[in-house]
Amino acid sequence: MHSIALAVTGPFRPAVALAALLIVGIVLAGCQGPSIRSQSPEMAALMELDADVKLVGDYATAWGVMPQRVEAAALVTNLPNTGSDPPPSPQRTALMNDIQARGVVEPNKLLASPSTSLVWARGFIPPGVRRGERFDVFIEVPIGNDTESLSGGWLMETRLSEMAVLDRIRDGHVVAVAEGPMLVDPVTSGSLDAKSKVRAIVPGGGVALKSRSLGLVLQPEHRSVAVSKRVGDTINRRFHAVIRGTKRGVATPKTDRFIELEIPPEYEHHLDRYVRVVRCLAVNEPAGGRLNRLEMLDRQLQDPVTAPAAALRLEAIGEAAIPTLRKALDSDDEEVRFHAAEALAYLGESNVAPYLAEAASELRSARPAALAALEVIDDANGIEALESLLSSSSAETRYGAFRTLWKMDRTMPTVRGEALADGFYLHVLDVEGPPLLHATRHVRPEIVLFGTEHPINDGLRAEAGTRIVVSTEDGTARISCFTPGEDDQTIECPARVEDVVRGIAKVGGHYPDALQFLQQAYSQRALESRLVFDAIPDAYDGRKSIHEEVSSQDTPEEIEADVEQGVPISATSPTGDDVAS
Repeated sequence: MHSIALAVTGPFRPAVALAALLIVGIVLAGCQGPSIRSQSPEMAALMELDADVKLVGDYATAWGVMPQRVEAAALVTNLPNTGSDPPPSPQRTALMNDIQARGVVEPNKLLASPSTSLVWARGFIPPGVRRGERFDVFIEVPIGNDTESLSGGWLMETRLSEMAVLDRIRDGHVVAVAEGPMLVDPVTSGSLDAKSKVRAIVPGGGVALKSRSLGLVLQPEHRSVAVSKRVGDTINRRFHAVIRGTKRGVATPKTDRFIELEIPPEYEHHLDRYVRVVRCLAVNEPAGGRLNRLEMLDRQLQDPVTAPAAALRLEAIGEAAIPTLRKALDSDDEEVRFHAAEALAYLGESNVAPYLAEAASELRSARPAALAALEVIDDANGIEALESLLSSSSAETRYGAFRTLWKMDRTMPTVRGEALADGFYLHVLDVEGPPLLHATRHVRPEIVLFGTEHPINDGLRAEAGTRIVVSTEDGTARISCFTPGEDDQTIECPARVEDVVRGIAKVGGHYPDALQFLQQAYSQRALESRLVFDAIPDAYDGRKSIHEEVSSQDTPEEIEADVEQGVPISATSPTGDDVAS
């Protein structure tokens, strides 16, 4: 079990920024009362009563949901004479200091070698991350350096921290390390311009050294020990988790303004939904208010326009809302059925798995959320529903189902793979459906083969990195590796994708080499199977983009102090005193 805190930083890519903006609206509006296209007098009366209910979102905003930007000057080695000696700069000074601290002899000679290059490494640690979890690292050669290409390079172990670059680089605490082979993007497009050659990514190359906290910051007008405790008690009546061997509530009021949150198991990979549900919890409810709310939400759930917000608020109510949600499964509207099934999944109702599988297959807009909800159903119902999607005609659906099954249980025979060179994985799935090859460029370096037969046509000659060449003839693939100063290596294997990928790893190739081979083989029409990259939307991972700004009075340093030094508010604390003072 781990803790998280709500907030978001500026992402590295415009696409991620757009995703963050979209989720900002979802998080901020997630617990507002759903709009109604036409209100009956009865509905208007119910909504008027509901207006008196105060939710957690009326008192507090989320903290700790911003990806934490970490970076450092770093060294890339193993370049085929495409590196350069970096000019004087703050980045060079920082790298020299790091190299000297590691006891490297003649650091200036090392930097001057054409097989090395100074780069700037940057990563974004997701909210709620646990110690030891991995994230992508983005690499770029600074302006003014003469490095021609990063292809074939290896990022040496780099210590990443939050930092500021002014007249010199000011380091913060080291919070992650990074290392690994670099994938020069867009390797999959076959067209590399000058700029793209000096940019790269190390998929899953970063490792978090500490877990990140999640919490709630009370708005200035509501800050008091009494309110902090009251909001914490509200959350703890709804959510529990096993923390350090003991089952208890997930909320720990630290001070009069900050409440730390643990993450219940069902929301471990779905922080955006957890945050929205927490914001929907009723802190105070008039007498009879629960029945009125259930009646109002029942009606709103039947309308596809208001169903998403209604389902979320019903999920916040918990077990008492299950009958209302179950009734909506009989709706004629597929979106209403989906939103009801999604909420029920997080409430532990595994029999909704077929409804979620239907949504993942038929409703493209709902696919990421449907797959995420299926991940929560960790029993035979969920597994059967996901396995049914592995034969879909949609590459996004198939890979999404694979990824969900793997996250549920990576030892499951259906999805179990094998580790090849430097932590990249090959998975061969014995499933029906059109033959599909899927590879990732983010988070986890893996090649997934849907179906067991993926032949490579004769007459192919393709490169796999700067040292490996693959050719095919008479149903046999010949893999040759040429390394200066070493004996040439040559192996032969059946001309099938899985055998060639294994062969590339066997002669010393890395993940980027395998991807380059696949791209070239596909562009030469030597593959009969479809080749797809990253066929899963970013929104699938609920920890990537959650955003909610806290008051400008709350600096990250102040909140961090609350997390690390705050004194929990006990049930017997006097409500008029600040126990943290």
